[in-house]
Amino acid sequence: MISKALVAGTSQRKLEEIAKCPDVELTLVTPPYWQSDDGSKQVLEKMYTSGYHMLVTPIALNGNFHLHYYPQLPKIMREVRPEIVHIDEEPYNFATFQATRLARKYKARTLFFTWQNLYRSYPPPFRQFERYNYAHAAYALAGNRAAEDVLRRKGYQGPLRIIPQFGFDTEIYKRSAPRALRQPGAPFTLGFIGRLKEEKGLTLIVEALTQLPDYCRAVFIGHGPMRTPLEELAQQLHVSERVIFKPGVSTDKVPAEMEQFDILVLPSLSRPNWIEQFGRILAEAMSCETPAIGSDSGEIPYVIGDGGLIFKEGDATDLAAQVQKLLADPDLYATLARQGRQRVLDNYTQTQIAQQTYAVYAEILSTFPANHP
Repeated sequence: MISKALVAGTSQRKLEEIAKCPDVELTLVTPPYWQSDDGSKQVLEKMYTSGYHMLVTPIALNGNFHLHYYPQLPKIMREVRPEIVHIDEEPYNFATFQATRLARKYKARTLFFTWQNLYRSYPPPFRQFERYNYAHAAYALAGNRAAEDVLRRKGYQGPLRIIPQFGFDTEIYKRSAPRALRQPGAPFTLGFIGRLKEEKGLTLIVEALTQLPDYCRAVFIGHGPMRTPLEELAQQLHVSERVIFKPGVSTDKVPAEMEQFDILVLPSLSRPNWIEQFGRILAEAMSCETPAIGSDSGEIPYVIGDGGLIFKEGDATDLAAQVQKLLADPDLYATLARQGRQRVLDNYTQTQIAQQTYAVYAEILSTFPANHP
């Protein structure tokens, strides 16, 4: 498996689960870090490394989502000689093209992963990369329903299955103790964890505070360009004392922070070049029995299901109304907390995602001959 996303330690649990499946010899190729184009840097966290081999190798053009590649991959492919190459990248990226060409050289079957839920026509050479990978992939994995539609519309005709990129370790993402009964007038925290970016709609949380009781507050955990605008907005709306900023935390520290929230809010805004593809933090919150409130952008309603509430995208008044429902109805709050946890257990555990992925591997091996190019 080739994946820059697996620098995140908690995601590596999926590989341990895949490695437990029959007759699997798994090698991960991942970089020592990934430099995002927004300036953040995710350093490799080695948390779950049992049962498979982790090869840490540099990425050329680290930080360039479309053009990065692995200079040592030819040597790695020659030494490992895989039967299946799982490329954890979009089909229009150069890294996918590089790995697919090398896999063909060594007669390995390939599959790629896509979150892309907006139809786009890419300029050269990315369209050529995309077409090549469509033509030579044995399988495709899509992270959401819209991504499947995009693949088919763009001409991919091969086998495909919808499987989220990663599941969640419900032994990590859980409450350490039952939530104490909230006393009247006690602080009620609306929380957000992640990059502070415009498309996440974070100004709506600050705006919603003006329509909520004074004991409601917002906590933003993370870094990003929206911090200063959020601070300025809170000052303009006279809620500065109710808005708290904390630095970002490593993935293994997220559950402890999530326990401090009364609700997790993801108010994403659809943009011409982006629509929420999944909203991983929603499932993390629900697994921790923290009810989630999300906008109706992209995949959010499907992820939340019966584990939280949905408000109209861009509507701070509707967001405030959903919060008010939980403030007024402790039984509803308890029901959503319970149902959210169960939804993750039923649909999004690392074990479930690993087993679904293994089933794809088995299908590839049974469908395509050993010398499939």
